Amino acid sequence: MTKHQPWDKVAPVLHAGQRVFGENRVQEAMERWAGPRSEYADLELRLIGPLQTNKAREAVAFFDVIETLDREKLAGVLAEEIQRAGRAPRLYVQVNTGEEPQKAGIAPGEADGFIARLRGEYGLLVEGLMCIPPAEEEPAMHFALLARIAARNGLEKLSMGMTQDFETAIRFGATSVRIGSAIFGERA
Repeated sequence: MTKHQPWDKVAPVLHAGQRVFGENRVQEAMERWAGPRSEYADLELRLIGPLQTNKAREAVAFFDVIETLDREKLAGVLAEEIQRAGRAPRLYVQVNTGEEPQKAGIAPGEADGFIARLRGEYGLLVEGLMCIPPAEEEPAMHFALLARIAARNGLEKLSMGMTQDFETAIRFGATSVRIGSAIFGERA
């Protein structure tokens, strides 16, 4: 994730061949990646931060993957924007595995029903699941929980794990990890 990282740290990584980058905010991503987006056809941009419904049009147009689908209202707006644009970014449902009130995401007990509604009522194709475990808890149980929810729903993609716990996440089936701090250093 390149959030709050200066371009002089990001550019060398891009030029060295890394093509998948996560961003936290729609507007910042559009400003940062507008030029490189047209220069690198194989660039993949992932929205990993919360998505406000008023930014859905820009997110659908700009991102390849939206990892933070976490509520009915957003599902409806995304479905409308995907239909309007004729372009569908790959979608991940964010699951709040720790059920932390300050974090976004669907509660684990509501995930199966939510995924079914996304597919049925909204016609959205869900590719995977994403979680950010509580910082003070062992992440393995959260990664295992996310993997079980994915398996029940026929989902093979799991975005889980960050710099401090990505190895554990990989053991539990992560297909993508968020290791910006390991690559770029701590954020300012």
